[in-house]
Amino acid sequence: MISVAVLVAFVLGFAARRIGLPPLVGYLVGGFALHAIGEDGGPYLTYLGDLGVYLLLFTIGLKLQPKGLLAPEIWGVASLHMGIVVALFGALFWGLAGLGVSAFAALELETALLLAFALSFSSTVFAVKVLEENGQSGSFFGRTAIGILIIQDIFAVLFITISAGKLPNAWALLLLGFPIYRRAILWVMSRAGHAELFVLLGVLLAIASADVFAWMGLKADLAPLVVGVVVGRHPKASELARTLMGFKDLFLMLFFLTIGLNGFPDWEGLGIALLLVAAMPLKAALFFLLLTRFHARARTSSFAALSLANYSEFGLIVGAVGAKSGWFGPEWLVIVAIALSITFVVAAPLNAQAREIYERFRDLLLRFETPRRLAEEQEIDPGDATIIVVGMGRVGTPAYDTLKALHGDRIVGLDYNGAVVEAQRAAGRNVIEGDPSDPEFLLRVADLQQLELILLATGRHRCNVASVKALRRYNEHSRIAATAVWPEEDAALREAGADLIFSIYGDAGSDFARHAHQELCA
Repeated sequence: MISVAVLVAFVLGFAARRIGLPPLVGYLVGGFALHAIGEDGGPYLTYLGDLGVYLLLFTIGLKLQPKGLLAPEIWGVASLHMGIVVALFGALFWGLAGLGVSAFAALELETALLLAFALSFSSTVFAVKVLEENGQSGSFFGRTAIGILIIQDIFAVLFITISAGKLPNAWALLLLGFPIYRRAILWVMSRAGHAELFVLLGVLLAIASADVFAWMGLKADLAPLVVGVVVGRHPKASELARTLMGFKDLFLMLFFLTIGLNGFPDWEGLGIALLLVAAMPLKAALFFLLLTRFHARARTSSFAALSLANYSEFGLIVGAVGAKSGWFGPEWLVIVAIALSITFVVAAPLNAQAREIYERFRDLLLRFETPRRLAEEQEIDPGDATIIVVGMGRVGTPAYDTLKALHGDRIVGLDYNGAVVEAQRAAGRNVIEGDPSDPEFLLRVADLQQLELILLATGRHRCNVASVKALRRYNEHSRIAATAVWPEEDAALREAGADLIFSIYGDAGSDFARHAHQELCA
């Protein structure tokens, strides 16, 4: 069965990619196709899909900055959005029950509010997957969206704990010794090397922590996130996240298949699911409005809102609790699953085209901005810098150091990831936070015209292309050099306006040979 599932996922994922959609759309459709031919997935497929979720949450934790959750635009927006959605959807469902619509007829006010609560969540798995595919998980709006999702997850954990009518069992007291366990984990990480033992350690931490939390009577999904956070300051944390990426993507493919395997409702249920899908723009609009009221820029608010617009797999978990307790019928689980799946299919291309959508409605969206700006979005002063290195990673950092040795303090680094910016500043480099593919960011730079040379070293092709286009729109005279990983990326970068393209693999080999010949054979 798993071989058939993987074959279907590959074929439909490949087809989705060929028509410009993210592969996960193909995986979801694959799940529906497998259900149509009578396949149910089986326990192994479900378990492997759960493993993908655990790995995803673990890698989120490795990159997460817990103090960011205390920002008002995180917990305030998450709390207000959930409260408003529960009130509006609950009133709608109860009103439909009062009108005698059969599917809602058995709902009391409490159960209507519970269903609304299940639908107030946004999908952590989907949002993080899309943000990572687009290279935006470390951006300010990406961190904002992930923070809101984590607050929502905390609400889910509280609900499940309260609805179960029991507290964590006595074994949960073992968590008091977590500082000791953390030191042991960090000691092992430092000595696990960089090959298969390192990979195995990451998988073990994700799986074992989930099993331990479940054994203690706590929510299993929360464990990998918590463990990822507590070991995220280790010097090898970023390497571990990169190492697990391929495994995470493989198992998440199976998770999206299982979403489609939930089945189909009857015609009335399908109509209700489509009604819920039609409410998806309202969820996104409410996120946008709340974020702008908390002084986020229109671009930040719109990008975050698009990534949070759909329904969540946590809604299925909350719904399952309600169905098991007899608060409403099991048919609602199928309805929520169908609505969830359709919103995944709809949201995937919308997020892929987020930049284009924002540019189209930019003038309208800017009207919702407040005069006050968040600290992360204030005007940027590059000082006397005439050279900027974009992307302070494995390529950008040595490029920065080399150019600083040649040109002194006339150089500045730029990265979209706040944690990277902090680390680079701690190392003594002049680095600012921002995204050059964002037109509003470019307009925030005090004197963009003073830049003579711009190096794009992000390693993310789509971001590099978008950055070149945006830079050329506001700055025609600067020379732009960009990195490319694959040969087919050169044409798009040149068409966008790059003056020089450096092939990370091909050109690096040539430079290595020239350097070795110069130093050793001259």
